[in-house]
Amino acid sequence: MIGAGVTGLCAALLLARAGKDVVVLEANHVGSLASGRNTGKVSVLQGTKLSRLLGAHPQSVARAYVEGNQEGAAWLRRFCEDHSVAYQPRSAITYAASTDQIPAVAAELRAAELLGLSASWQTSLATPFEVHAAVTVADQFQLDPVELVLVLANEVERHGGRIGEGQRVVDVSWAKHPVVRTEDDQDFGCQQVVMATGSPILDRGLYFAKLEAHRSYLLAFTGADIPAGMMISAGSDVRSLRDVPGDPSVLLVGGGGHVVGRGIPELDQVERLRAWAAEAYPGAVETHSWSAQDYASHDDIPYVGRLPRRMGSIWVATGYNKWGLSNGVCAALRISGSILGSAPSWARPLERRITRPRSAVNLVRRNLNVGATAVARLISAQTQTVSEDFPQRTGDVGRSGVDPRPVGVVAEGCSVRAICTHLGGTLRWNDAERSWDCPLHGSRFAADGAVLEGPAVRPLTRMRQSGSGTSHEQPIEGDDHGSR
Repeated sequence: MIGAGVTGLCAALLLARAGKDVVVLEANHVGSLASGRNTGKVSVLQGTKLSRLLGAHPQSVARAYVEGNQEGAAWLRRFCEDHSVAYQPRSAITYAASTDQIPAVAAELRAAELLGLSASWQTSLATPFEVHAAVTVADQFQLDPVELVLVLANEVERHGGRIGEGQRVVDVSWAKHPVVRTEDDQDFGCQQVVMATGSPILDRGLYFAKLEAHRSYLLAFTGADIPAGMMISAGSDVRSLRDVPGDPSVLLVGGGGHVVGRGIPELDQVERLRAWAAEAYPGAVETHSWSAQDYASHDDIPYVGRLPRRMGSIWVATGYNKWGLSNGVCAALRISGSILGSAPSWARPLERRITRPRSAVNLVRRNLNVGATAVARLISAQTQTVSEDFPQRTGDVGRSGVDPRPVGVVAEGCSVRAICTHLGGTLRWNDAERSWDCPLHGSRFAADGAVLEGPAVRPLTRMRQSGSGTSHEQPIEGDDHGSR
């Protein structure tokens, strides 16, 4: 298993219970990325997802998606009950924040009913902000995702599985029985590999060209009125709300989603979310803020299954589009079931789906945007000289001397070659999280160039300043990790 998030740990547990010898390799620590940083909502009502599915797929495919998510959520609920992981039953609510969102909410109600869900319609809700309509599905639930992944990890090890943290996988061989190689040149021979990373670290299936990486933000508040359920707005500027039980109760407000490395500066996204929360909940006190990253497929259904042309020995699971708890378990059930020879019946329509014109257009549009962004960012970096004369905690990307290749400089003096080690995109400084973000496929790097998340697996090249002030490359030891 590559990745110790919900999918990797659930699949590892299911296979370990069946007697398989399982090793989980995690680049950071258990639950360090999306699995430990999400809102903790487990629901089959997922914003306006159901109506979008019916618009892009046959009803049989949309129904299979719902059935898979229901089974994933049911498995997760049983696991929580069996292992004393706290969870709270809640209604899931998709609401219209303005009158122009009412048709989308109405379409979601029709889709939910058509796909067999018991949904209800409300014209208002008791909230401090305007709600013009809402669709509700009862008996969903919420939990603490960090508590969940830690208990999952304990169960994997209790059933004989092994977990290696701080083990970044950089390559998998082409052999029938793959060899997995880590950053420190350790090799692991195996019969099956499951890539349960946010974005696959191998380019062989071209998933990087099918996925779109999104970041979004979460703020925690005390002293706010708690909503009656897990709420999410229907518009493009999404607002997500849920409570965190405790003394005092905490309100989570999420939103500000955008494609990684694009749009207005990240800190401005956070401030816009803060401004909305201050208007809706005056007097509430912010206690924490953080962000998460997830990936959206081109047709709204996750990519789960065998990596193409690999004879069934490498599996992939990605593209949950911010609904990774039910979808992550759903993917684990599909992959482990297939490996053990008992794939669930609802998996077949999902595996055999074809790309329809609407989804094909979306895929083309995404890749045209990637190409246009790549050119625009490179030109911008080449036409300005990088400077260190800017405020603390900020960074700059530009040309150093006569070398046209972009250089990134952080105010504290750290310099890197601002070129993504995945496919060469020009990076942007993320002022909210102090990272270098790639606007092409979502790779992120720390201020010193270390990889934060993929699809990149190699760090940035660090730079050193010459006496004339020009930056020169200073390769990091072990920078070359072979083919992908």
